Amino acid sequence: MFSIGDFARHGRVSIRMLRHYDAIGLLRPAQVDPVSGYRSYEANQLSQLNRIVALKDLGFTLHQVQDMLNDRVDIDELRGMLKLRRAQLQAQIVTDTARLTQVEARLRTIEREGQMSVDEVIIKQVPAVRVAELTAVAASYAPEHIGPASQPLYQELMARLAHAGVTIVGAPISYYEDAADGAVLVHASAPVAADADAKYDFQIVDLPGIDTAAAILHHGSMDNVVPTGQELSMWVDTNGYRSTGYAREVYLDCPPDMANWVTELQAPVELI
Repeated sequence: MFSIGDFARHGRVSIRMLRHYDAIGLLRPAQVDPVSGYRSYEANQLSQLNRIVALKDLGFTLHQVQDMLNDRVDIDELRGMLKLRRAQLQAQIVTDTARLTQVEARLRTIEREGQMSVDEVIIKQVPAVRVAELTAVAASYAPEHIGPASQPLYQELMARLAHAGVTIVGAPISYYEDAADGAVLVHASAPVAADADAKYDFQIVDLPGIDTAAAILHHGSMDNVVPTGQELSMWVDTNGYRSTGYAREVYLDCPPDMANWVTELQAPVELI
């Protein structure tokens, strides 16, 4: 038998926690001295304590833990819960990291207010091009929604093009259209030499040209595109133009390190 202090030490928990578990009926002492009230625990109760702590650390409430223990949760079920919780935490880390990246991008936009270089934007004509593409719907035009939608599309598109033996003849292009309820239709495309009438497990479309496009180069990950996109928008607004649609993104150079990417943003515009 262990005193409550020894049991707490062996279980790597606090005495206060053990008293709380006793009070709510989650882990009762094996014996309680009727005179002194001292609690004593048996060694085999460490197994139950380990389950309680593990389930609590997985995010379950003590009430839920009690129900699980009453159902005699076994080690395989605990292992499955751990794997699920690990996946949830990893997804949360990805989400939080992306959110921090967007905050940094917005901060850089604020810091660069009034410092825009007019030399960075050019007016150009963009020719029509035949592309292979896959599409998906993103919840909004925000980078945290566009990236998770477009990246899997490009991975899948490249795999399907390779399987079909279709040759890519230019830089990949993302373009966007409005969808219902504020969502955005994402087109992940690549210029190809292919027959428009051929049957593939992807679409072949002729992407129209842009008569007048305001273009700017973005250097780095597309997660950080907000400052560049807003710089382009401010240039358009202050130089007698107005935007007529979403900017296309032409991925000119895409090395493994996304920090070294070079992307041209091509915003369709017209003179006011």
